[in-house]
Parts: sequence; structure tokens; C-alpha cells
Amino acid sequence: MDTHQLDPVEVRVLACLVEKQALNPDTYPLTLNALLSACNQLTSREPVMSLGEADLSAALASLMAQKLVGERMPAGARVAKYEHRLPYAWNIEGARLAVLAMLMLRGPQTPAEIRTRAGRIYSFSSVEEVETALDALADKYPPLVVHLPRQAGEREARWAHLLSGMPEPGAHPAPPRGEECDAIVVGLTGRVAALEAEVAALKARLLELETRIAD
Repeated sequence: MDTHQLDPVEVRVLACLVEKQALNPDTYPLTLNALLSACNQLTSREPVMSLGEADLSAALASLMAQKLVGERMPAGARVAKYEHRLPYAWNIEGARLAVLAMLMLRGPQTPAEIRTRAGRIYSFSSVEEVETALDALADKYPPLVVHLPRQAGEREARWAHLLSGMPEPGAHPAPPRGEECDAIVVGLTGRVAALEAEVAALKARLLELETRIAD
């Protein structure tokens, strides 16, 4: 089975662009600093990453070469902004785009988990609507998602994206029973780096607003 071959940073970049387009349309497309903050976010991410500007710039260059991301320079802007081009590149939008983004952001999940977590990105009316979107993504060539075998101790089988190839068995075990979906354990270094990235993004946004006011 042919699959896509994006690295984990490229997957994170694409997923964050999809997410922020839905959640914050007023500030989309994203600047480099805003995108870095989104990629290093501590919540709703699996795994949590601690990327630097060099990592992000390399991923963006690769994604632009594959025509998966576009660079824009809005009138009056002093920095470039970035947007995903998945509806054009892979002919997906709406429910299918939301489902794929959730798998890219949070790893393998059941349809019920996807529906619960995707609420702010896309409002699914039922688990069946999620399953329909997953089936459509699995039927593409090459497929974008795969239905994984049910693991021991799991009530349901999970789905995973195929943008980095076939996931290794057991690479993403289910969280322990009773664990909150958003509970993430990361090292102190990762938390500090992510917080520093968020502060840098906020400073850049403040500078941009001050410049607009001055103009």
C-alpha cells in the first residue's frame, strides 16, 4: 500500500494550520511565531513538541515544495504568513479535513474520541458522521488513514493517519482507564520551551498591533 511520507514536524505544522484556521479565522494565515506557538502548544497535542525556528522553517520549506503549504505577504504586513493547501492538494475539506487534523494532532483515536475532541474545529452530528469521513479518507489513493487492529484491553479499534507511513503496532497505546484525554505528562524542559515560544508569539503579535496603531 502506497502511503505519504511526511515527517512528524511536517505533520504537526499542517495540523496546526488546519486547527487555527477553524478556531482563529481572524488571525489566519499564521505568522512564523504564531505557528511555532501552535506547534509547541502543551494541550491537545500528542506528543508535545519543543520545536525551534530552524525546525519550523525547514518543515515549511519542505511543505511548500510539495505544494501543501502556501506563503502569503498580506498588504501592509511586515512578515510572511502561512496557510495550508490541503483542499487543493488532497481534495478534502469539512468533516474529512477535521477528522484528519484530529488524528494528526492527537494520534490514533476511536471515532467517538474524534467526535468529542473535534467540537471546536467541526461539529459532528454523530459518531456515524465521523466514521463516514474516516471511510472516505481510507478510500483515497493513496489512503490518508487506516483502521488499526483492536489492541488487547481496548473496547474499540482506533484509526490513525498514514501521512508518515504505517504506524508501528503498539506505538500509541490507549491511555489508562480514567485518565483525562487532555492529561499530558512532559518534562520540565519541554514545558519551559513551549512557554517561551508562546511568549515570543505574543510579543510578536503585540508588536504587530502597535505598528498598525502607529501607522
